[in-house]
Amino acid sequence: MNGIIYLRKSIAATIAFAFLLTGCAAGGSGSSGLGVGPVMSSSYFKSKVKEKPGVQKPKLDIIIPVFDPGLPKDPANYEKEGIWPELRRAEASRFAYKMKLALEKTGAFGAVRVMPDKTATGDLYVMGTINESNGENVDIGIKVYDISGKRWLSKSFEHEVTKDFYSNIRNKDKDPYDPVFKKAADQLVKKLDYHAAGDLEKLQTLTTLRFGANFSEAAFAQHMQVKRGVASLISYPDENDLMLKRVKAIRVRDQLFTDQMQPHYEQFSQKMDDSYAIWQKQSFTELEAERQSNRETVKNALAGVALIGLAVLSAVAGGQSDTYAGSAAGTTGAVIGGVVGASFLEKSFQTSKEAKFHREALSELGQSIDNEMAPQVVKFEKSTLKLTGSAKEQFTQWRAFLKKIYAEEATPDVQL
Repeated sequence: MNGIIYLRKSIAATIAFAFLLTGCAAGGSGSSGLGVGPVMSSSYFKSKVKEKPGVQKPKLDIIIPVFDPGLPKDPANYEKEGIWPELRRAEASRFAYKMKLALEKTGAFGAVRVMPDKTATGDLYVMGTINESNGENVDIGIKVYDISGKRWLSKSFEHEVTKDFYSNIRNKDKDPYDPVFKKAADQLVKKLDYHAAGDLEKLQTLTTLRFGANFSEAAFAQHMQVKRGVASLISYPDENDLMLKRVKAIRVRDQLFTDQMQPHYEQFSQKMDDSYAIWQKQSFTELEAERQSNRETVKNALAGVALIGLAVLSAVAGGQSDTYAGSAAGTTGAVIGGVVGASFLEKSFQTSKEAKFHREALSELGQSIDNEMAPQVVKFEKSTLKLTGSAKEQFTQWRAFLKKIYAEEATPDVQL
């Protein structure tokens, strides 16, 4: 009888499970299960866009502003946090260039350009902050926005250089920080998969309109709508519009200019290659040595305290002994324990000074790179425009020059 009841329960459970599976299949992910009417909220969760076979996604152009060096607001905290400001500023340009190389290797994007700031024109903006960089650990914060102002990504990426990196001959001429930039680039490629080709094309149109609005807001802003800091495309300008053609021609000039700036960042990074590689390796070694010194300090201090404690106990035991031999042994133990304990404490003090030496060595290494990273003047081939100062200053002068061109060509029948 019990067997029959168990069998019935098993059949009922199987049927119920079958109905459950059928309901899941009919309803689908996030469905109400009825086939009509409102769907469940879970159906709105974003998933990868499945394009039709043969559909090619447009490749977006990327702007990478020079990284935020991540310096503390109070300069008094530089030394406390182990930060050398000039080294960090040099890293800010280097890291932006390394991010450019990592993104280019993916082959998923169009032109990838490093620029002084985020006012340059592109479809995507990859903005980085250096959270940590000490030769052993590197931590960068990456935020990615498209030209509409929508955020694609906000995440920190970390990498710890392994102990065997420098001993492995296969790593010769490799930058131990490269993995952190690859992680960030791969993550952005994954985010790209969530956007349909049509949406990316709209972004590119929006890029052209925003570039045009920089010269004539009245002519181009009418095609865009801005709500809560995000711009959307509400209409398309006529492709035969003379002002649009003029802006597109000027933008070609702007792209050529930004391309000419790229060797500046490449040369800057290459110039610091040798010195920076030495700093990374020595900083890594010094940090490891400092940890070893601290371990020795703690070990020696504990041993010293223990032996001094033993000396005290010996002295107490000897004082309580009724025999001369016991008293003498206690005194001898106290003297030996005290002397040995004191030697351990003295060694602890020496290793503490050694740890300080390592910290000072790191500081000197940072300062040596500071001296090498002097501001550079970028020169361009165009003889009609003389640009001077830093890359940012030259970019500002360039944009002023473009506005002058636009103003001079404001008459529709003037050809570029």
